[in-house]
Amino acid sequence: MATLPPPKVKKSPEDSLESKVYAMVETFKEYIPTPSDRNRLSYCLYKYLNGEGDAPQILLKTSKINFERISKEELVKKLDDELKKIK
Repeated sequence: MATLPPPKVKKSPEDSLESKVYAMVETFKEYIPTPSDRNRLSYCLYKYLNGEGDAPQILLKTSKINFERISKEELVKKLDDELKKIK
């Protein structure tokens, strides 16, 4: 049985909206320690900025993001503030 290499991933440009959102969510590493939770949140926030998803206060409930050492209200406020800087 052979193990195949992972598929190639095309990186998005550094100045793209997607890269900015993923980089912004990475700054919340201390509150969202699991990488898959950060990736899921980043994807959901990217869709939100494109008009396809829910606002952060709804996302934290529906996407089951695990966060610690911060209340949900504080995290929503921090996310909203950072998203305003990106827009």
